[in-house]
Amino acid sequence: MFKLAIFTVLCLAVVGTVLSSPAYTTKYDNVNLDEILSNDRLFNSYYNCLMDAGACSPDGAELKKNLPDALQSECGGCSDKQKEGSKKIFKFLIDNKPEQWTSLEKKYDPTGSYKAKYGSSL
Repeated sequence: MFKLAIFTVLCLAVVGTVLSSPAYTTKYDNVNLDEILSNDRLFNSYYNCLMDAGACSPDGAELKKNLPDALQSECGGCSDKQKEGSKKIFKFLIDNKPEQWTSLEKKYDPTGSYKAKYGSSL
């Protein structure tokens, strides 16, 4: 479940979803995830934003700001489409971008508390 939660958050970042509490906006639910995942420039833009290594678009900045809440709430405010997209992005990161996956885990779960909470479900 931890990886699902991180994946959900990353999915939202990649698709440019702006997060807010208690529910996350569905404004960007129709973004083509395959296009973003297959385009290194687009993918790296969101990744660099999350890692404080590059500029953030407005939606990326909002995501980064709200990432801790999304992890803590198990993405309780996500739409079904966002949850589906999250699974797709988690799988992509784990299978194709393991270094980025590891870096994101270190940054957003430095104590391992979310990994302990969600780890067995992905």
